[in-house]
Amino acid sequence: MRLLVPHHRQLPGTDGGGTVKATALSGAVLSPVEITSASVQRGDVIQVGGQQCRVTDLFQLPGRAKRLVFDSGELLTMHTGTRLIALRLVRVRGGDTAHALSTRRYRR
Repeated sequence: MRLLVPHHRQLPGTDGGGTVKATALSGAVLSPVEITSASVQRGDVIQVGGQQCRVTDLFQLPGRAKRLVFDSGELLTMHTGTRLIALRLVRVRGGDTAHALSTRRYRR
């Protein structure tokens, strides 16, 4: 089953191993990371209801919760116990995206 996603909200394809590669960005890859209300950042991409939503703004709420604003204008509140998987742009030193997420031994 394939979901129809507007072109401006589509993400680059994966490399088959679960890592999403952004070929248009030199020296960077999109990597899945676990986020909480304490670690969410602008630019994180979260899948909600089958749609990829990019975080454009954050507001601190009482009790260490955060209100996320997506590029579509939709809102999501993350409480302290909420854990989600997001795609985050990870910059790679030296621009070698082929070995960006490999173990240190292979990055020499």
